[in-house]
Amino acid sequence: MIEHHVRMLLTFGPDRQTREFTCDCCNAPIERAWDFIYADGAPHAAYFANCYHHTDRDHDAWIDVIFGTWGGGSDQWSDHVAFACRIGPVVGQTTPASTLVTAGLAHPDGPLFGLKLDREAALQHPRLNEFWKVSDFILENDPLVLGHIYGH
Repeated sequence: MIEHHVRMLLTFGPDRQTREFTCDCCNAPIERAWDFIYADGAPHAAYFANCYHHTDRDHDAWIDVIFGTWGGGSDQWSDHVAFACRIGPVVGQTTPASTLVTAGLAHPDGPLFGLKLDREAALQHPRLNEFWKVSDFILENDPLVLGHIYGH
């Protein structure tokens, strides 16, 4: 059986926002960006990217990506599923790497995030490859995340 991969044109939505706040554990600044990701012009996912400036730990970014229905009625969030990764230094590597982590750790439970996948569940989920495509797009194109991980 030949597997065909459909390429989607990913773009950011029109309402990207950023905010800076203080880390509870070390009082270092955290910068957050969030927006929708569009696929071929339609809302496809939402993301939150937290860039940490910890003084005693790694300089890293944590990205949550939420897939599901956008713009529907009152039950629009019933199919939402959230993935997450940490991007930063990894032992034995000279460049930053992405590692699956539990989704939504910095966000309260609620319908927006839907099912928050942990690493093990994410590794088995059918949308895992889609998550990696979206997270790579964010890393390569969101100016906050790109600058934080690779320098300005």
